Amino acid sequence: MELAPIGVALLCTLSIIIMFAGMARFMFGSSEISQRLDRFGTRAGTPGAGPVKEKKGKLTDEIDKELAKRGRSNDLSVELARADLKLTPGEFLLIRFALVGGVGLLFYIIFKQPFMALPGGVVGYFLPRIYLGIRQGQRQKAFAAQLPDAVALLANSLRSGYSLLQSMELLSREMAPPVANEFGRVVREMGLGIEMETAMNNMVRRNANDDLDMTVTAILINHEVGGNLSQVLEIIGHTIRERIRIKGEIGVLTAQQQSAGYLVGAMPFILTMVLFVLNPDYMGELFRSVCGYMLACTSLGLVVLAFVLIRRIVAIEI
Repeated sequence: MELAPIGVALLCTLSIIIMFAGMARFMFGSSEISQRLDRFGTRAGTPGAGPVKEKKGKLTDEIDKELAKRGRSNDLSVELARADLKLTPGEFLLIRFALVGGVGLLFYIIFKQPFMALPGGVVGYFLPRIYLGIRQGQRQKAFAAQLPDAVALLANSLRSGYSLLQSMELLSREMAPPVANEFGRVVREMGLGIEMETAMNNMVRRNANDDLDMTVTAILINHEVGGNLSQVLEIIGHTIRERIRIKGEIGVLTAQQQSAGYLVGAMPFILTMVLFVLNPDYMGELFRSVCGYMLACTSLGLVVLAFVLIRRIVAIEI
């Protein structure tokens, strides 16, 4: 237990360093847009242009390079794109480690027990991932709710004589985000010379939606073999609406069970935190012996298992 204050001090120092590094980047760092314009606007061999210098030194750039070497950069970039977070993988990991020190210090201050800095650091490590999952869920729900109207608009515009590219451009103007942003991005990518198949597959990768995958597959097949795409999209739109209706009915029937799962999962942690705040010395005895650690780990495992089982039971695939 004598090393615990040293660990807390190290976490506090690390979080302060990262905080000041972020403030310096925000106040004195050059704009990301300006850097991109300089890279593409200043070309070697242009009259009056000096030698192109490679930019170095940013911590997030070094983290991005290391993640790319390990093959984890693409996966994390897709996760951030699905949540519509304008962050690089390096910035996301930097925020994650900053929260490890910050939340660990907060737990130490609240519970007045040095060993509570460790679970606080664990909570801080998983908080960005939880927030990322929440953002992804909200965006996926909004996208799924707008997709039937988007497919119907595509079908109607194709029936009126528009081309597929013109129809997607119309959709990006008339619909609301996130559907408008996604189809607008497809139009911009195609305007920059990217093949339609690649642009559409990129949209599917950014949005984990089976209905969108089915729609894009139908569009790509029609692009290769031809046919009445407006009629196909009309049938797909009807199928998507029926699936959403059935999902809504199932969600109403299983709402009580889902609430019970959240209550069962959160109640032990809430009660533990309240007891720690009211009587930290009494609850601290739980973590001063091997038996106490075993009881705490067993209780945590059983609570997580119960939560996962309830989630699996009420999750009905359609």
